[in-house]
Amino acid sequence: MTYASRRHGSTWALVAVVLLVVAYWTLPGSGQRSARSDATPRPVDRRSPIPADEQATIELFDRSRGSVAYITTQARVVDPWTRNMLDIPRGTGSGFAWDERGHIVTNYHVVAGAAGARVRLSDGRTVAASLVGVSPDHDLAVIKVDVPRPPPPLPIGSSHDLRVGQKTFAIGNPFGLDWTLTTGIVSALDRSLPASEGRLVEHLIQTDAAINPGNSGGPLLDSAGRLIGVNTAIFSPSGASAGVGFAVPVDTVNRVVPQLIARGKYSRPAFGIDVDEDVNRVLMESLGREGVAVLRVRPGSAAAAAGLEGIRTLSDGTIRPGDVIVGVEGHPVESVARLLSRLDDYAVGDTIRLKVMRGRQEREVAVRLQAGTQ
Repeated sequence: MTYASRRHGSTWALVAVVLLVVAYWTLPGSGQRSARSDATPRPVDRRSPIPADEQATIELFDRSRGSVAYITTQARVVDPWTRNMLDIPRGTGSGFAWDERGHIVTNYHVVAGAAGARVRLSDGRTVAASLVGVSPDHDLAVIKVDVPRPPPPLPIGSSHDLRVGQKTFAIGNPFGLDWTLTTGIVSALDRSLPASEGRLVEHLIQTDAAINPGNSGGPLLDSAGRLIGVNTAIFSPSGASAGVGFAVPVDTVNRVVPQLIARGKYSRPAFGIDVDEDVNRVLMESLGREGVAVLRVRPGSAAAAAGLEGIRTLSDGTIRPGDVIVGVEGHPVESVARLLSRLDDYAVGDTIRLKVMRGRQEREVAVRLQAGTQ
């Protein structure tokens, strides 16, 4: 009796649940799955033609992407158990075709210390690259790929006539996201950043086009699609783009890269003096001035012909300071790094004017630049 009563109660409960479900699905808007007109895809709105400035950006990217390369580098390590040499991934960066012989320009810091590098081209080919030459002082390097149909070189622009506010376009591989285009403007010109061994890279272009890790070595273009710089660094506490990026100007690139291809290194113009940053800092502090102390004048050099003098040790053991260079072509020189970067603005064979202090006497001398060492 008790069992039968529970069974009848369960049956009525089940009937009630079924009636509720049926009522829900038959209510208007309750989610019934019948065919309705508003379940079809919405019609696509027609748009007006792409504006001229957008179309120009699209065409710039289409023209340029084939010249940009994705670079991956490897480090060589020893397996401690087997003693076998292994190549492991080290980093990534960008580069671009310089000529029709397979030379690719990138940053020095992209390839520095790497045991090898591979280049992925825009058509999907991935090939090994060989190192041609480097200039750490300019953060530039040249590698080479030997392939049929090498990527086409980018057209070359100029950087000496850039104006703040001009549009800029960066193509690279940020965070490994290949062939990425970012846009911005020239934010500032003639910036300086420290390079290797305390030297300076001068005349850098500052841009707010997004530059992130992996963009290094990629091209910075103007609105005509011409190369105006090589993206090299960002200023960011987080390590990601903060709208302050820097590029080596193309005028520097066009001066340095041909030497790297021809000789594997860059020879800075010189005039035959020996200088040292650490020694110079101590000497200038003792003299209470800014400039570059001439430590030694090389015999037969342009400096010797101009009558410059280095430090001399007198018979009584005292040291007599030599000449101190305080200016180059009207620009102040306060350190060895600044002197070397000023010389880099000129070519071998140019004659430049130096402002020199000997004791308290200031004078101007002319020297003819000669080939130096990096």
